[in-house]
Order: sequence, then C-alpha cells, then structure tokens
Amino acid sequence: MKASELREFSIDELRKKERELRKELMEMRFQKSIGRLDNPAKYRQLKRDLARILTVIKEKELGIR
Repeated sequence: MKASELREFSIDELRKKERELRKELMEMRFQKSIGRLDNPAKYRQLKRDLARILTVIKEKELGIR
C-alpha cells in the first residue's frame, strides 16, 4: 500500500489497519519460528506497510500533511 493512499484514511482507520497488521505479523513470526512460513516476502512487505502506516499516523498527529 502506498503512503499517498494511506493519507486518505482517518487516524482511526489507520490505527485499525495497524492493529490488523500487527496481528498478522505476530502470526507470521510464529510460523517463521516453527519453520512453516510459506511466503517470506510477504513478511517483509507487512513490516514495510506497518512502518508506512505509523509514519502517516505521526504526520497526521503533527499536522505535517
């Protein structure tokens, strides 16, 4: 997901997406630890998406954009 797309969401919607991604990452981390991770590229992409969401939330809180 692109940052420009994320900027269209409200802070509440972004926080909801953040919770969903954190839950999914936790599940993938567990799968990785037991050696059953099917798509390691998706794990990396989820981490990047989470970072983008957190960046946009911080921008909105500070009134930067």
